[in-house]
Amino acid sequence: MGATVCAAVAADSSLELVAAVDTTGDVTAQGVKINRELKALADAKVDVAVDFTVAAAARVTLPWLALHGVHAVVGTTGFNDADIAAFKQEFSRSNCLIAPNFAIGAVLMMRFAELAAPFFDTAEIIEIHHDAKADSPSGTAVATAQRMAAASNEWAKDPTTHEAIPGARGGKGPADIRIHAVRMRGAVANQEVVLGTQGQTLTIRHDTIDRNSFMPGVVLACKNIAEYPGVTLGLDSFLGI
Repeated sequence: MGATVCAAVAADSSLELVAAVDTTGDVTAQGVKINRELKALADAKVDVAVDFTVAAAARVTLPWLALHGVHAVVGTTGFNDADIAAFKQEFSRSNCLIAPNFAIGAVLMMRFAELAAPFFDTAEIIEIHHDAKADSPSGTAVATAQRMAAASNEWAKDPTTHEAIPGARGGKGPADIRIHAVRMRGAVANQEVVLGTQGQTLTIRHDTIDRNSFMPGVVLACKNIAEYPGVTLGLDSFLGI
């Protein structure tokens, strides 16, 4: 993902790729040397840093960016409530966007599910990702369930009284909305939200075919992050929805 982000930034005429950081080091991205230390960002006087790592690494990187007044565009997931609260305290000199998904279609999918939630009695989320994804469920699935739960508190109870195979009904998310995580070789990122009520079902699905689908959202965030003070959760406000 880092290489894809670097390419997208370098390809945009209004952005400039000036530094890159990764634990591998000693290689280049779009002609820019990749460094192992965050100090390289300060040395390059970066305005915005994009973080697509893992939560453990981002818990170190984001406070450093806040301390140095660097805006952060974050696609890393796995943060807990305490993490978010800490980031909100830390980002006073610069801004931070944390989004579970930068694909425009995925953001719309979450919004559509949120709008539909009050009109249905049951809902389940099925997310499918590549087999190199270590965490489950995805941040997008969790965020979708959170938004649906906030939109409606009237969900029918699960009728299941026995699972022949434990876990067959998936995990319980917010409002006990079931989330099913699939890890599949050949996949990139897909999600279905299936809602049901008397005599009908509604399926809202988004498919990511290529990682480039995330780049318009990342580039949009880099260009506009300075206009959104503090910590923003989700790309929605950047899209005006």
